[in-house]
Amino acid sequence: MKPKVYVATSLPKEALAYLEEHCEVSRWTEERGITKEALIEEAAEAEGVLLTGTTIDESLLERLPCLRVVSNMSVGYNNFDLEAMRARGILGTHTPYVLDDTVADLVFALILSVSRRIAELDRFVRAGRWVKGSAADLFGTDVHHRTLGIIGMGRIGEAIATRGRLGFGMDVVYHNRSRKPDVEDRLGLRYVELDELLAEADFVVLMTPLTPQTQGYIGKEAFARMKSSAFFINASRGQTVDEAALVEALQTGQIAGAGLDVFEQEPIAPDHPLLQMDQVVLVPHIGSATAQTRFEMAMLAARNLVHALRGDGEVHIVKELQP
Repeated sequence: MKPKVYVATSLPKEALAYLEEHCEVSRWTEERGITKEALIEEAAEAEGVLLTGTTIDESLLERLPCLRVVSNMSVGYNNFDLEAMRARGILGTHTPYVLDDTVADLVFALILSVSRRIAELDRFVRAGRWVKGSAADLFGTDVHHRTLGIIGMGRIGEAIATRGRLGFGMDVVYHNRSRKPDVEDRLGLRYVELDELLAEADFVVLMTPLTPQTQGYIGKEAFARMKSSAFFINASRGQTVDEAALVEALQTGQIAGAGLDVFEQEPIAPDHPLLQMDQVVLVPHIGSATAQTRFEMAMLAARNLVHALRGDGEVHIVKELQP
């Protein structure tokens, strides 16, 4: 008998077909995102669920007695209550590797856009404000041969470092929970303590996962240590930054600008002060948002779910939930 699964997010037809080949599939078909209450009702008999970002906690798990596997279509898994899942023996999977280069591309798009004022000057041209003789007012900041500081040297951090070193001739420093001598040797990186990175880097890129330890990791003291000419880039999770402290650092000129893909509250409020700042580039959490990458993430999430339920094949289990 095929295991029952519930799909709580949109999937390409190829991923649905794969799931239907191996499982009895029910799915959420409304355009609005699924609520916890709806998921509890819809997935009452499901052994596996595939979703994106829905909170998996004790209050949900206690009402889904058949559940064995949760497949997250994301590399991040801060929506998982790991303690509750461990206590109930629920496997949680995610989709690493397939989005590393795509997110690294976006990080460099943010770096280039904020340093060369691309979004700001696009608005400038469209408003008909471009006149001859105003070139000095349009100056930006060079990226090449500057210092790139990466906080969090995982797979995406390595992809960012590769672009900085090989593409832009940057001096790359990094801070991580543990040193990576092989990466240092291969890419010519320098490991430094966090305070040194903040003081030295022209571009500070935050790529740490969201955990209780990294909640509000970059705050008032961190921004105070950065150069006034430095730019801050966040493509990790919004909650890793004290957003009020970031706003203050930008308003007072403590740092030169920021490029942000993530925010404390998403979508960002229409009256948020960040929206009024020309030195800030904002995009709507699109780190992995290309057609090819999202397709590969969907297929990997589907394979993770099927393989975990069958107990065979490669499964990308969240490390904290590995047996």
